[in-house]
Amino acid sequence: MTNTPYYDAIDQMQKKHVDPEYINGWASGFLHNPKREEQRVNEAYEAGYAAGMEKKKGGFEAWIRK
Repeated sequence: MTNTPYYDAIDQMQKKHVDPEYINGWASGFLHNPKREEQRVNEAYEAGYAAGMEKKKGGFEAWIRK
């Protein structure tokens, strides 16, 4: 079984230079992994986790690093 949507979304975010914390959160949410410990969570991670849980592949534009 392949998870092409997962890999395509990660690839797209990396190519657009999305904040790595957002990407990590998105991947964790998409795979339904438990959240990080409270002291290691930040705004980008939380946003990514929420989007990943909903399987949203867009909406990361606010987290693109310039």
